[in-house]
Amino acid sequence: MARIIDGERKNLIGDNLKRIRSRMKISQQALSNKLELLGVYVCRGSVSRIEDFSRTVTDIELYAIAEVLGVSVTDLFGA
Repeated sequence: MARIIDGERKNLIGDNLKRIRSRMKISQQALSNKLELLGVYVCRGSVSRIEDFSRTVTDIELYAIAEVLGVSVTDLFGA
């Protein structure tokens, strides 16, 4: 059975994260800083790698990203 993350894309939220973050005018570094305030350590480079699909995202990171951006987790998966 094939694994879900086989292939080049290691997450499903990269495009939407970048779109939402850019629309809100939040830099990758600012997002990283706000996540750190919640106790979730995702460096700026990791935000970049999430957005280019080369890094997986944990459920805790997903929840924290949604909280920081003020969107639902579903919005990060939406079109």
